[in-house]
Amino acid sequence: MSFRYTRPDGLPPVVKNLIFINALFFLATEFLFRDFGDHGLQGFLGLWPINNENFRPYQVFTHMFTHAGLGHIFFNMFGLWMCGRVLESVWGPKRFLLFYLVCGIGSAVAHMIVAYFQYQPILEALEYAKATGQTEYVEHLQSFGGYAVGASGAVMGVMVAFAYLFPNTELMLLFPPIPIKAKWLIIIMIGFDLFGGLGKTSDGVAHWAHLGGAAVGFLLV
Repeated sequence: MSFRYTRPDGLPPVVKNLIFINALFFLATEFLFRDFGDHGLQGFLGLWPINNENFRPYQVFTHMFTHAGLGHIFFNMFGLWMCGRVLESVWGPKRFLLFYLVCGIGSAVAHMIVAYFQYQPILEALEYAKATGQTEYVEHLQSFGGYAVGASGAVMGVMVAFAYLFPNTELMLLFPPIPIKAKWLIIIMIGFDLFGGLGKTSDGVAHWAHLGGAAVGFLLV
């Protein structure tokens, strides 16, 4: 099956509503409920490691509508607008929404698998520190194993699908403002996440969530 690239005239309903919902969540977490619970509303909705006491099953869904800052939500929504509106116009609203959500959930599963093994040694050290009364060490260890937020995994799936269906379509980057073909852009992004995910140090980016979303998007397409 082949698809012809046509730029939609307006903003299709699913992409429009996803951007609107993400914006509402952002306003709620950043300005309205920052003091909600022990970690704010963002920590309540974000995806914790499955072996962390703060993990809740609903976070697999809610994390993809929660963002860590203005830059975070802007670039995710820009990617959704840039590629998602074309896919929705080709596939239709229901098919595109299902695709987006499955990519987001697949991204969460990939992140949870990696986070489980990363957090398990910390959890064991924490239990040992509590048993031996090392109070300062306990407080230090409790700062690890944070939560993940963002629509990046779902958006990565959308961008992979776009690059697969329309590989030679030129997209305009923001920084630097130059055109680049979709297939080269997604290869660069996946390479960056592979490098970051396999790296020994953490840069605060959920690289395996991005790669999980990309893999699910590719398989679905």
